[in-house]
Amino acid sequence: MSNTVVQAQMNDVKDFLAVTVTKLSEYLNEHSIGQLLEEEGSKEKEYYEKLLKEIRRLEVFCVEALDVVNVIMYSEPFRKSAAEQTLYRIYHKCILEFFFPKDDIWYEDSRALYTGKNSIQFHATPPTSLKTLIHSLESPFQSIREELDYYETDYQTKVVMNNSENNA
Repeated sequence: MSNTVVQAQMNDVKDFLAVTVTKLSEYLNEHSIGQLLEEEGSKEKEYYEKLLKEIRRLEVFCVEALDVVNVIMYSEPFRKSAAEQTLYRIYHKCILEFFFPKDDIWYEDSRALYTGKNSIQFHATPPTSLKTLIHSLESPFQSIREELDYYETDYQTKVVMNNSENNA
């Protein structure tokens, strides 16, 4: 990929991460377990704790990714290989973490994409505010996932091939 394409992707990802971090931070700063238990939902305290833990984890990954993107974007000259590696890591650390959280507290129903419904499904009924947050993030995460899908396949192949050539 050309430098301009990678720079454009970095810019898109930077904007996406900035909005995502803001939404996650605001949510975490405004909600506690006690408040969530008062909302409509399953009221399963242990499940709610896991949901908040995953939101915190996702926020940390996104904040760290945004910091790295900012460093790369403002460095001269633009380091394409560092940018590509960063986009690959963001795909794995942020995007896949959103769709496949560590504790498996929600999951992606890929069939829902074809019906126009939200693809994120919860194992128990979450608090209304948390469900609204996750569903508001779903479309932007889906868009960035599609944009960065290249880094799941072609970029990894390129890295493997370069390593093979260097070891030969």
